[in-house]
Amino acid sequence: MSSDAKPDLLHPVAAIKNAIAPRVVEPEPRWPGFVALLAGALLHAALPSRLSLGPDWLLPAFMVVLLVPILVTHKQRRYALARILTFVAASALTLALVVSLALLIQGLPAHKDKPEELLRSASVLWVTNILVFALWYWKLDAGGPIGRDNAVGPIKSSFLFPQMARQPADTDWSPEFIDYLFVAFNTSTAFSPTDTAVLDRWAKVTTMLQSIISLSVLVVLAARAINVL
Repeated sequence: MSSDAKPDLLHPVAAIKNAIAPRVVEPEPRWPGFVALLAGALLHAALPSRLSLGPDWLLPAFMVVLLVPILVTHKQRRYALARILTFVAASALTLALVVSLALLIQGLPAHKDKPEELLRSASVLWVTNILVFALWYWKLDAGGPIGRDNAVGPIKSSFLFPQMARQPADTDWSPEFIDYLFVAFNTSTAFSPTDTAVLDRWAKVTTMLQSIISLSVLVVLAARAINVL
């Protein structure tokens, strides 16, 4: 056998090594998620006082207090602790959203809110809903930013983004916060992820919950507009 044939014999082995090699990508930026957390808390402060969970300043202050150790622990590469703290922040924002929506619906029969206050509250809750679920998709899908950064081979996402279906496949592509924000925006407006298929059950349940909240906000506006309640 000639020496020229040796590279051909080694080619399958090299192909396997390349297939399982770590993805060569820049670390996913975290700042969009942190900005979304702070923006959601500030939006909550814009609600009428009766829709706030506690004093108007409580959620923004709580978010700032949490963001400081989140940023510090992330810079120190203590990613597990930073992840836990981010989950706590997202959970607080989610709780505030659900409570505010329940209080808004509760006040409809008694017309507790003026029309302009109702419109403002519904708009704030609708935008907050997008930010909250974008955060959950971003943190849960494929192990979150850390899991996607350290993934070996193609990302095992619960969402089938259009970039994943390209031929030839780009194994270095990975969804970032803006991609999950786009999914959340479409879910709130069209009640479906449109161009991105939802694959796993946890993601299907989460998108259904987001659609229910978005639909509830729209029903509140429609009911008030036609004076049904």
